Amino acid sequence: MIRPAKRTESVQEYYFSRKLKEIAQMNASRVEAGEDLVINLGIGSPDGMPPMDAVEALCGSAVEAGNHAYQSYVGLPELRKAFADWYARWYGVALDPAKQIQPLVGSKEAILLISLTYLDKGDKVLVPDPGYPTYSSASKLVEAEIIPYDLKEENGWWPDFDALEKMDLSGVKIMWTNYPNMPTGAPASEELYARLVKFGKDHDILICNDNPYSFILNDRPLSILAQPGAMDCCLELNSLSKAHNMAGWRIGMVAAQAEVISQILKVKSQMDSGMFKPLQLAAVQALKQGPEWFRDLNEEYRRRRVLAGEIFDLIGAAYQKDSTGMFLWGKVSEGAGEQVSDRLLYEAGVFITPGFIFGKNGSQYIRISLCAKPEVLAAAKHKIEKIW
Repeated sequence: MIRPAKRTESVQEYYFSRKLKEIAQMNASRVEAGEDLVINLGIGSPDGMPPMDAVEALCGSAVEAGNHAYQSYVGLPELRKAFADWYARWYGVALDPAKQIQPLVGSKEAILLISLTYLDKGDKVLVPDPGYPTYSSASKLVEAEIIPYDLKEENGWWPDFDALEKMDLSGVKIMWTNYPNMPTGAPASEELYARLVKFGKDHDILICNDNPYSFILNDRPLSILAQPGAMDCCLELNSLSKAHNMAGWRIGMVAAQAEVISQILKVKSQMDSGMFKPLQLAAVQALKQGPEWFRDLNEEYRRRRVLAGEIFDLIGAAYQKDSTGMFLWGKVSEGAGEQVSDRLLYEAGVFITPGFIFGKNGSQYIRISLCAKPEVLAAAKHKIEKIW
């Protein structure tokens, strides 16, 4: 058998990919035994419907014969303009739709594209701990050197800028940031973004802010690009996956200065042949949603956050009741988060994500996804009550 490339030895199959296989096997056995299926509170995949005008635009344009050909690598002008209008309306950021926006197949594609574009073998990358595992795996695949930086609860899950300044930053080209933060639920702020911009400028580091949660349980969406001088050292990823219930559609974008977009496009254009046109036209409609869309969305997530909090209260996990984003992050009272997660899965049939998968600083934590209907969260609590 032909040996895989050595770079694949640096990564494993994504945790949730492996865990979903295990849960599927457990469910198959449970069906045979006449038992309830596992309740999955692990993954942040919104369960609501997308905006109906987006669905209608998708269906209407999909029946047009001319809409099934290859598309432009840079995306439809209408979509780039819709993203620019969205940024101007909600974040107060003026972007040139022709030069400063690149539509993408979700943020996950962007993380790999940016890594391929800017990182050579041996270049250094600042990666948050805890943080989204794909920041590390993409860095490993391009053979960059990962430099973890701590996010701690006592510091509000912010970077410790004093500690960062004392680090050897020679060779660091990229810093991954993610606010509102996943998994911790820490909010973004103008002060935080201003400090990140200053840090990037002072050390000639590209600050890559991943911003898909800015509308979830958050009344004031913020963008790092609204900070003075941010375009000199920052880019921002955004997505329709979370705030528009369109995770499976795989529609995202990157915003940055024109030269950065041009460099990313050089790599992207080697790897795909554009996005399905009806998806792009539907995204244009989704981006037109007004305040009532986000108001209704967040009313539902607030209800779910309370119910998730009741599960944490039951098992004695400490959490922030006003956390942002679509997860609730809790610190377990005894042992490690992985032990609590395993007990809940194997004894109660409820899967809650262990925090260790996000880094060593998450080892005492667990994470509940709010992408489960209230009755599902209530059922999960009932199952846990039987064993806790």
